[in-house]
Amino acid sequence: MQNPRCHFLILFIQLVSIISFCHYVMLIRGADETSPVKVDVGIILDLETVVAKVMHISILLALSDYHAAASRSTIRIVPHLRDSKKDDVEAASAAIYLLKDVQVQAIFGPQLSTQTDFVIDIGNRAEVPIISPATSPSFSVKENPFFIRGALPSSSQTKAIAAIVKNYDWRQVVIIYEDSSYGTGIVPHLTDALLEINTLVSYRSVISPSANDDQIFKELYNLNTMQTRVFVVHLQPYLASRLFLKAKEAGMMSSGYAWIITDVLTSLLDSVDPSVIESSMQGVLGIKPYVPRSNELNNFTKRWRKRFRQEYPDMDPVELNVFGLWAYDSITALAKAVEKVGTTAIPKLKKADSREKLTDLDALGTSELGSLLLDSMQNLTLKPGLSGEFRIIDGELQPSPYQIVNIIGKGERSVGFYTEKDGVSYKLKMNGKTAKSNNKLGTIIWPGESTIVPRGWEIPTSGKKLRVGVPVKGGLEQFIKVEIDSKTRAVTATGFAPDVFEEIIQSLLYAVPYEYIPFPIAHSPTSQDYDDLVNKIFLQEYDAVIGDVTILASRFKYVDFTLPFSESGISAVVPVRDDERKNAWIFLKPLKSELWLTTGAFFVLIGFVVWVLEHRVNKEFRGPKREQVGMIFWFSFSTLIFAHRERVTSNLTRFVLIVWVFVVLVLTSSYTANLTSMLTLQQLQPTITDLYDLIKNGEYVGYQEGSFVKDVLKRMKFDSSKLRSYSTLEEYHDALSRGSKNGGVGAIVDELPYLRLFLNKYCRKYIMIGPTYKAAGFGFAFPKGSPLVPDVSRAILEVMEGEFMNNIIQKWFGNETDCPQKDIMAIASDSLTLDSFKGLFLIAGVSAGSALLVFLLIFLYQNREILATDDSVWQKLSAIAKVFDREKDNSNSLSEKPEANEGQTATLFVASQASPEILPDIPWQSPEIRISDGLGASPAAEGFSTTEPGSPVHETITRTTEER
Repeated sequence: MQNPRCHFLILFIQLVSIISFCHYVMLIRGADETSPVKVDVGIILDLETVVAKVMHISILLALSDYHAAASRSTIRIVPHLRDSKKDDVEAASAAIYLLKDVQVQAIFGPQLSTQTDFVIDIGNRAEVPIISPATSPSFSVKENPFFIRGALPSSSQTKAIAAIVKNYDWRQVVIIYEDSSYGTGIVPHLTDALLEINTLVSYRSVISPSANDDQIFKELYNLNTMQTRVFVVHLQPYLASRLFLKAKEAGMMSSGYAWIITDVLTSLLDSVDPSVIESSMQGVLGIKPYVPRSNELNNFTKRWRKRFRQEYPDMDPVELNVFGLWAYDSITALAKAVEKVGTTAIPKLKKADSREKLTDLDALGTSELGSLLLDSMQNLTLKPGLSGEFRIIDGELQPSPYQIVNIIGKGERSVGFYTEKDGVSYKLKMNGKTAKSNNKLGTIIWPGESTIVPRGWEIPTSGKKLRVGVPVKGGLEQFIKVEIDSKTRAVTATGFAPDVFEEIIQSLLYAVPYEYIPFPIAHSPTSQDYDDLVNKIFLQEYDAVIGDVTILASRFKYVDFTLPFSESGISAVVPVRDDERKNAWIFLKPLKSELWLTTGAFFVLIGFVVWVLEHRVNKEFRGPKREQVGMIFWFSFSTLIFAHRERVTSNLTRFVLIVWVFVVLVLTSSYTANLTSMLTLQQLQPTITDLYDLIKNGEYVGYQEGSFVKDVLKRMKFDSSKLRSYSTLEEYHDALSRGSKNGGVGAIVDELPYLRLFLNKYCRKYIMIGPTYKAAGFGFAFPKGSPLVPDVSRAILEVMEGEFMNNIIQKWFGNETDCPQKDIMAIASDSLTLDSFKGLFLIAGVSAGSALLVFLLIFLYQNREILATDDSVWQKLSAIAKVFDREKDNSNSLSEKPEANEGQTATLFVASQASPEILPDIPWQSPEIRISDGLGASPAAEGFSTTEPGSPVHETITRTTEER
């Protein structure tokens, strides 16, 4: 039997053991549930640079702030920092180490574009997100699915730079950029942005990162010999410092120059030696992403400075910049993405198949978490972030407003802002949008402590003057005359074009020294012409060309022209015809021959139609054949002077005559008016009225030596062998006087200014004929993209609107009103043509034909019994012709109950009823007893009867007709 005490002791020990075990199990389980989940994140920075150290401190503070804010979170982000040591291979090795050995789930960095290019490829293979602050625009998020841009690309600022250039109307810009992937990436984007505002990149200056001071100074000297004075600098701070020191030494930081630095250099001005800024960068404009001020940013800045001194106690104080803020916001966004994925254990990278011997890249494996993190970060917004609105869409950080600053003293001063929606403005609203009412920048102190906006270009400082080519041709000196001093060899130019040019140069707001360079245009087939003169600009032998140079599309391909300072056009001058009023046959001149023939033919036609309609019913159109033929011509031609006295009985005839008399009225009126004009007005009539008549007649044509008119004549199908060139007005006169048959020409084709000058001298001997072919006029030529073109064009408009132009025209061309007839343009033809009367003849022909057709139909119907016989066609036609030639029987049965006092009339009608043979002796054509025929003709109704309406005969006929 066991001791009860022992039994109790055993039970007590067992109970304590059970309780202890349960407590231990609960402690172990609780510890497992509250242990944090580690997420490893790689950080690759070039710690030898200031920017990398700034970002490093920001990353540490971002992780510290996240863990402090999420104290109850089970996720802990563990950073693993690696130094790339300014080496692309080191950056790639660091990425491989982090992915293979540490198995990080995301990588921030590297900051350099060349290093980022390698790391992005490794991230794509391992399917791990790469969040990089590299600014090169060459990296595409679409081509690299696991790449997330944690900074604005340099291409995003190009529109802001273009907006500044447009604000000051600069037409040319020089880009100075670094010969590296950082520098070259912005060039195409900036060039396109400037082209959109019609500004050219006149030169691209490439500076090697390893260039010494002498090489930089040589390049700046080369830039100083060019016209452009607007420079956009895209360099790293250390290289930009040396550039501006040498620019100051070369005198390029003085008044008249404009310098714009890009966002990286502007944001990192704190890393530039203050002595360089104060001595060599005064007046420079810079742009950088705008960071709104806030209490959170101020507090963070204080914490950041304190932490920086702790981490890098041996370094000089450094200021926080936008790259540090972007790094803080990027890590904060990454932490939020990790938290969004979930609190479960983070899976490791899937190892690659190790059965084969693999390289480090092949052995990386792929991340199961990477795609989840990528989805969470590709479209994410931090409101607010320390850098402002930190918004990532499709893996790209979205642009924020840009701040425009002016470097003054040891620092910078804000002068405006830029947003893509509203452009540049002086103020920015609190919501980040520009105020639309302010569309200009604030006051800017330009290089040289000048407040005057640089115009963007200057005459080169190499000591050369503007080389102005002038044509030497030995004629038409009113337009330009070039003389060379035999002793000094000095070139002087006088005339209309040089006077205008010199007046314009004097009216500019700046001095433009120039010198004339003569260009001979000799009188020979192989000599140089105006095209060769203009081409000298394209060959960079001349800086400008002035004179009587016409603006042509073909020349515009190689040079730029100003607005024209003289009207122009191409026309022809021909000799004046002798006075034709002394011509015995001038009465035939008013009508063209075809109109005369057509009119005569219609006279005969109308006469024939009237004869057909009146032959059977009108005695005056009957008789011997010769008389009938004579009647056809007599009646129709007598209507010309309305002298026809033959009476017509047919309504169809009257219809035809009404239309024809109207046609004759129009013809005679037109003939009279034209003949009167020829006999009374003293006109200068040309020998030729159309240029193409010269081709038909084989005439020679003259033109000015060296002019483009020769090419115009060839395009008009003139034979080259029929073209002759001349240089002076006297030669024009001599050639036209002799004519084509005597070694001269039939016409001179030239531009209007020359022809007007010629006609002003030889007023009544020659005349200008049309048409006038349009031309752009005379202009001054300059190189393509020359900044002088808009200023000179503006000055041309001002000069032309003033009194100066009238005075200079009077000086060189005299009073153009002295010869009032010189501008009379010959009409196309001085005789009336058939085309003007086709409508009238058509109406007359249709009316005559219609009347004739109606008559024939009625006639054939009345004699249808002849057509119904069985005779041959010839017999039928013969019978029809006999019936037509026979006078129509118009007898009518009158009343057999005459009145007592009308015995004579009654006897007449009784006799007619009793014996039809008596009818031929009765005067039926007498007006007193004419009765309407079958066609409805009634002479009495038309006023042809001489018997009074109340006479006995009239009453008897009327009563008889009513009884019928």
